[in-house]
Amino acid sequence: MDRSRPRLRREGLREQEGVSSTIVGEFHEKTVYLSLGSNLGDRVANLEAAMQRLQDLGAIVDRSSLYETEPVETPEKQPWFLNCAVALETGLMPQQLLSRILAIEQEMGRKRLQPKGPRTVDIDIVLFGKSVVETASLTIPHTAMHQRRFVLEPLAEIAPDVWHPVYKKTARELLNALPTTGGVVRRLNPNETKRAGLELM
Repeated sequence: MDRSRPRLRREGLREQEGVSSTIVGEFHEKTVYLSLGSNLGDRVANLEAAMQRLQDLGAIVDRSSLYETEPVETPEKQPWFLNCAVALETGLMPQQLLSRILAIEQEMGRKRLQPKGPRTVDIDIVLFGKSVVETASLTIPHTAMHQRRFVLEPLAEIAPDVWHPVYKKTARELLNALPTTGGVVRRLNPNETKRAGLELM
C-alpha cells in the first residue's frame, strides 16, 4: 500500500476468502473512470477495440482525447504510449469489473512478462464513484493516479471536478499540483486523431 495515502475510516469491513478487506460506499450503478493505454502494435486500434469491449460492461458516457505520452516508471526504454480516459456507467461491483477488465486485456493479447513492461492494452480503474475499496487484489482510487500526468490530464479533460475521496481534491486540483518535471504528455488534435483512424466522440 502507498504509505503516503491518508488513513481510511475502516467501514464495511468484511472477510473475503480469508483476507480482510475494506470497502467504503454503496455499489449500485456508478460512474467509473478508467485510464487506458497502449504502446505495442497499432495503438489507436488497440484503444478502439478496448473501448468497444468495455461497452459490454456498461455504457461509455464520455471519453477524452488521445494523448501521446512518454513512458515513465518503466525498467527499460519502451515505445511511447497512447492514453485516454473513459467514463463508464456500470452496475458491476468493483471486483466484478476488475475481473472483466482483466479478461479484456487477456483477450487482446496482453502478456504480463515483467512489471511495467510494454503492453497491447492497459486498463486501470481510477475512480469508482465516490467509493473507496481496499482488498488484496484491488485498491480504488488507484494508488498512483495523483502522481501521474498521463492519467490526470485525460481525466481532467472529461471530469475536471470529479472528487478524489481519499485526498479530498478534484482531478483538476490534483493535476495542477503536479511538478512540471516528468514524462511528456501531448494531446493529439482532432486532425491527428482522424488520420490515426479514431474519431472522437
